[in-house]
Amino acid sequence: MKTRGELEAAVSQMIIRFEKEYMGRGPLETRSVLLDDLLLVRLKGVLTPSEIKLAESKERGRYLLKQVRQQLLDFGRPLLEAAVEEILGVPVRSVHTDISTKTGERIIVFTLEKKPRFREQPSK
Repeated sequence: MKTRGELEAAVSQMIIRFEKEYMGRGPLETRSVLLDDLLLVRLKGVLTPSEIKLAESKERGRYLLKQVRQQLLDFGRPLLEAAVEEILGVPVRSVHTDISTKTGERIIVFTLEKKPRFREQPSK
């Protein structure tokens, strides 16, 4: 059985691979955190140079960017859910996401059917 930190690291690595292979570019930094039956993933630096230019335009550009990113994630959602379930050993109930066109950060929240089991790390 893996530790919580090992599970979080495995999810981060999977998300990086997904972003590179499915979305076309990986994030500059990724961090995953398990909170009971929630998995929170924060990705920094996910926007491409052309998306940054689009985000600098007026409201319509930001709206279009968010819509395209949301649609792409929706298409890849079954892959993401299956990968999270395989790593954590619990089914995914739902997935929620948003992307900041100002900071280039994306947040993905997975709600899980139950809290994943993991081995406690020994105290230092």
